[in-house]
Amino acid sequence: MHGAETLGLEVPQFLARLQKEGLKTLPGTAAEILSDDIRDIICPDKLNTRQWMDVVEAAHKLGMPTTSTIMFGHVDQYRHWGIHLLNLLNVQSRTGGISEFVPLPFVADEAPMYRRGQSRRGPTLREAVLMHAVSRLVLSPQILNIQTSWVKMGLEGAKLCLRSGANDIGGTLMNESITRAAGAQHGQEMTPETLEAAITACNRRPFQRNTYYKLAVA
Repeated sequence: MHGAETLGLEVPQFLARLQKEGLKTLPGTAAEILSDDIRDIICPDKLNTRQWMDVVEAAHKLGMPTTSTIMFGHVDQYRHWGIHLLNLLNVQSRTGGISEFVPLPFVADEAPMYRRGQSRRGPTLREAVLMHAVSRLVLSPQILNIQTSWVKMGLEGAKLCLRSGANDIGGTLMNESITRAAGAQHGQEMTPETLEAAITACNRRPFQRNTYYKLAVA
């Protein structure tokens, strides 16, 4: 949206230009909570709910899939989680372009909002696991893939989520900085062998995928 505004273009025009240059997918980040009463508190400088939905729908209409996320456990309440999931479901019912949903628990320790006493200290482990389970119930079969973030949850937390609705444990990464800057203890590189061991420990079968959730070919 910022790029479109900078060039004086509408978002679909801007995305079409990016697509022509080779862009094939978009990350569905900056979703935070798709409820404007919460966005007005935690990210007033970001685009609003309708604008976020318009951007991802514009991408979908051009044939560009996107992911989707939620960042929860700060000033939000359970009803906001429901609003967020239903907004995603509405987008998916119109376009079918969301490839996955990624719940991201709020990491508070170094977050300015928390340090100013304006939020709680992230969701509990139980709430985080429930988010993965409930999102599976709400979004399936329209959005089939629920990714758990070992960076946010830790490996043991991610394993709980694999047993509770998630079917994706994310990538190996290397030197992740955003979550650790917020105070998390996880985020350095995870080897494929460690991830595979975690997956098989949950009686799930590991395989490497590409962005489109197809089997990756070396």
